[in-house]
Amino acid sequence: MCGLLLAAASANAQYVRLMTSGDQHPSSVKVILTPSAKGAADIVIVTDADGKAKLPAAGYPYRIAVHDMSYENVHDTIGGPYDKVIWLDAKTMSPVVITGQYQATSADNAVQRVEVIDRKKIDAMAAQNLRDVLTNQLEVRLEYDAIFGSSMNMQGSRRYGADAKILIDGVPVVGKQDGAIDLSQVNLANIERIEIIKGPMSVSYGTDAIAGTVNLITKKTVKNKVEAQAGTYYETPGTYNVNVGGGFHRKAHSLRVDGFRNFFGGWKPGNGASFFDFSDRPADTSRAMLWKPREQYQGALQYIYTHGKTSVNYKGSYFYEVITDRGMPMQPYYEMAIDRRYHTYRRDNAVFLNTDVAGGKHINVFAAYNAYKRVKTEGVNDLTTLTENRDPALQDISYYNEFNSRGVLTSGNSNKKLDYEVGYDVNIQFANSTQIVDRRQQMGNYALYGSAEYRPFSQLTVRPGLRYGYNTRYDAPLIPSVNLMYKPDSRLAFRASYAKGFRQPDLKDLYFELVDINHDIHGNPDLKAEYSDNYLASVSYNGRTNDVAYRTSISAYYNRVNDLITLVQKVGGGPTEYWYQNISFFVTKGLQATADVSVGAFAISVGGSYLGTYNQLSETEDLPEFSYSPEARSSITYTNKQYGFSVSAFYKYTGRAIRYVWNDDADMAVQARMNDYTIADLTMSKQFFKKRLNISAGCKNLFDVANVAATQGGGGGVHAATTSSAAISMGRYYFVGTQYNFSK
Repeated sequence: MCGLLLAAASANAQYVRLMTSGDQHPSSVKVILTPSAKGAADIVIVTDADGKAKLPAAGYPYRIAVHDMSYENVHDTIGGPYDKVIWLDAKTMSPVVITGQYQATSADNAVQRVEVIDRKKIDAMAAQNLRDVLTNQLEVRLEYDAIFGSSMNMQGSRRYGADAKILIDGVPVVGKQDGAIDLSQVNLANIERIEIIKGPMSVSYGTDAIAGTVNLITKKTVKNKVEAQAGTYYETPGTYNVNVGGGFHRKAHSLRVDGFRNFFGGWKPGNGASFFDFSDRPADTSRAMLWKPREQYQGALQYIYTHGKTSVNYKGSYFYEVITDRGMPMQPYYEMAIDRRYHTYRRDNAVFLNTDVAGGKHINVFAAYNAYKRVKTEGVNDLTTLTENRDPALQDISYYNEFNSRGVLTSGNSNKKLDYEVGYDVNIQFANSTQIVDRRQQMGNYALYGSAEYRPFSQLTVRPGLRYGYNTRYDAPLIPSVNLMYKPDSRLAFRASYAKGFRQPDLKDLYFELVDINHDIHGNPDLKAEYSDNYLASVSYNGRTNDVAYRTSISAYYNRVNDLITLVQKVGGGPTEYWYQNISFFVTKGLQATADVSVGAFAISVGGSYLGTYNQLSETEDLPEFSYSPEARSSITYTNKQYGFSVSAFYKYTGRAIRYVWNDDADMAVQARMNDYTIADLTMSKQFFKKRLNISAGCKNLFDVANVAATQGGGGGVHAATTSSAAISMGRYYFVGTQYNFSK
């Protein structure tokens, strides 16, 4: 039970007394009193051994706030000189979140439903990049492309990667290829936690946040004067990673530097474990890989200056990757092969300003400039002399640069009836590519947005929001949202929301131009933005009984995306002439249930979802209106703190996905599907040398999943191919990792 109960009045006694459901009286807990008089300073009193804090003799009424790391926050008022008993609940497993919030708050108190993947789980999964850590998430499906890398589909969205916003500390990640960010390029070595909000967040974060938002929070705090980390990681398919990092903290200054080098030698079905095999396989038929060899380097620097309630933070990073696509030896003599390389360069710079101002308000502003370049080179490799002749005419270079700035003023105080935020969002994109009309295009997006949290009574929060934007290339839609949260007590929460999301046509959609022997594809400068209507409802319950903490939740959603931007054959054009058009809509709906339990040394999590996707052909054909697909996941972790040992198991079942497409050759609707599959991992870790050294090892993909059977019906033409399988993983493989931490 969480609440405030008034004790019997006493003429002489004036105390606040804290109690818990176990009849305990917490001592040394701060009780903050805010006088009603304008400009009066807060009064802080501390409870004694009996859980009592003596009230001042005068100054009523007071607002009361109890904030303690061990208990749920409590807010109330006291109107006169009488005793007050405040009942406290022990904190549950709720983590602190910031994505979409006015201020840092627990996930249980956030108006939106926020899922958190903390550093502990990242380490338990031995996850190296964003793709690795999302393998165990419900309503997230992953896809691998040999050239464009890994992308995700969230809540059954029609396109992989295009309908989810990926942020790092609130700054958008740039560099989409084929409409998606390569998740394998997002390294987790310096990430503290990942926050996921499913459903549109376009009021706050703008374009692409239709199916959801993924915000990666970097490590910022240097707890010691000096600290350093170094780690290694090896996987049997041929992965060799090294990371180093460290920093110092002195008075108002904090500096952190991180760097890593990742190497992957490539993999294809039939490959065994490559225990420290660095051979390049340059001259035989084993040279071509399904999972292409790649090498990555990244360096990052973060400096924070703090003065009073103001902090200035600079972040800079540089990323380089090369993917090598080695071709099969050509007939008849097999002495020549065509090789391609894809070089990615990414430079990110951002400055953040955070400060508190009068009246409990907070200002958060950032400005970021992100530069992305991708270079494709192609040449003929002489396998007898191992020399390569690159053709400059086949080289392709694309530049995508973005300037982002977002500023917000928030008034966030959960014991007030009304809080609000107002802000601006500026995004200017530049594209320079041989596949863009006139080689260079620019687009600006300027928006104002705001929302308010109104509490007509303490258990109910209503949060309406609105975003108004202007775009230099298309008519930006007006984006509203409204969120409701009803919490009759601290354990039970009901949430409901309606939100409109949108995805702006990017410069490729507007100005793409690719004409060769096999392609005749054009952009469309008259495109409109896609927009969605999303409805979501959820209920969650959490609590603690002795040493057992638990949380359960059930959620359901319905999402309809309109004016989908689709590549279609141009009316009146040739048989291979295609362009982008707003021609269709797409609907998804789903149900998800999860349960998390922490009991003693065990942490257990289970969940399932049931996703339905709309079959548009059902309007004219005798087909089901929706196709459904189930998912299930679970994890269990045992931690022995005394011996610094832990073991974790992760399981994810992805059900068969079905949709219907029109086959021109057969002149009928046919079923396209991807079969179901199961991914399971087992990891172990042990700490040594006073917890400075951590060694982890385990097996990933226990069920040896590699390619999953998939069929896709289609008609004639270049762009209507049929595939027989989809790459999911690299079979069963093993890993070992080390991490050493030093601090002074």
